[in-house]
Amino acid sequence: MFDVGDYIVYGQNGICQVVDITHPNISGADADRLYYVLVPQKTRDSKLFCPADNDRVILRKVVTAEEAKAIIKETKSLEPLTIANDRMRDDSYKNVMKQCDLRQSIQIIKALLIRKKEREESGKKITATDERYLKMAEEFLYGELSIATGMDKDTVKEMIMDNCN
Repeated sequence: MFDVGDYIVYGQNGICQVVDITHPNISGADADRLYYVLVPQKTRDSKLFCPADNDRVILRKVVTAEEAKAIIKETKSLEPLTIANDRMRDDSYKNVMKQCDLRQSIQIIKALLIRKKEREESGKKITATDERYLKMAEEFLYGELSIATGMDKDTVKEMIMDNCN
């Protein structure tokens, strides 16, 4: 169970802050269940209601500062994500992003940066799918590491990029 004030990862919604734990009086909510009231960090003017006993979506605490720093150091040794079949690229990215795993996000970022560079060298632009998943992976990774370490996202991004080479 999380506490009010905790920062958590709520599936594809990303980083959210728990602002209340309640039995909400809203349409569609089970009056007998406890719900977390969450404020997403990317859209702070909205609230999400998530059952406290939710087992369908990843719901976990943000990593600690120590874990975040270890992951940043580990960036260099993580291999880029490999996709065996180009036709399955979208599904592969989607499945990895659903896991809400920071290391896998780094692997996606590394793979997409390599792919982007290769395409640019041959005079092509990055595909819309690749661009979308690169932004999603970066937003998730830099957002969580930023909250965990207390550093701004740009500093976190710089540290990750320094370790990607």
